[in-house]
Amino acid sequence: QVQLVASGGGLVQAGGSLRLSCTASGSIFRINAGGWYRQAPGRERELVAAITSGGSTNYADSVKGRFTISRDSAKNTVYLQMNSLKPEDTAVYYCNAVGAVYSSGSYSGVGNYWGQGTQVTVSS
Repeated sequence: QVQLVASGGGLVQAGGSLRLSCTASGSIFRINAGGWYRQAPGRERELVAAITSGGSTNYADSVKGRFTISRDSAKNTVYLQMNSLKPEDTAVYYCNAVGAVYSSGSYSGVGNYWGQGTQVTVSS
């Protein structure tokens, strides 16, 4: 069973920083590409940042210059470093990952998984 575990959310004052982590448990799923999304109350889920298998990144205009997405293949983890946080960044953040799935040690296909949300609250 593949699990993506998101962590690192919390309460921070405006101007502060947080780092979110999204780790795939077990050895049956290897992350190739990933993304972070967020959903604020009453709003639709939106893409915040994404990283491709080749390392290319893209960001929502609202977070450019403040957030950085990265991937550590050895740790099978995708990170989102969030600096200069604003109250409008308050939301539940979700990670998504696409990668290779293995069964009994053999490649069995591509998987696309979501982690549980982690709450980020930025106070003014």
